[in-house]
Amino acid sequence: MNHAIRLCLDYALHKHNRSVARIGDLVGVSEWAIHKWVAEGSMPSKRIRPFEFACGCTFVTQYIATSALKLVIDIPSGQAADQDSLLDLQNQVNDAVSLLTRFYRGEVEAADVLEGTTQAMKQLAGHRENVIKAKAPELELFEGGDE
Repeated sequence: MNHAIRLCLDYALHKHNRSVARIGDLVGVSEWAIHKWVAEGSMPSKRIRPFEFACGCTFVTQYIATSALKLVIDIPSGQAADQDSLLDLQNQVNDAVSLLTRFYRGEVEAADVLEGTTQAMKQLAGHRENVIKAKAPELELFEGGDE
């Protein structure tokens, strides 16, 4: 956990030029509190999302999920599905299954299989989001404003 917190702080510094003091300001805690989190390898659960938002990364969440043997992938934003996107999904899933078959025969490397299956899962996750949003569509606040 302390490594995940340290990774978040390093990412914030190098990608967003945010110091520990600045992150503390954004999260609403002292710089000392953040250094304590790193030293102890823990932080209050209510501070995880604000901390990650301030850092611009999710290493703490990823650590918690993977330490519980859970798979973590970014969920793509849903898009309108058409026949071509469904065919692309089918091809991606078929490619992933083909890679798995070839892996178990010893014909391809694990890294290739992991990349192929991850891409297929991401596409499936995008379509999953479409189905969820179909049940509760988002408000279209800025469309049809001519009335």
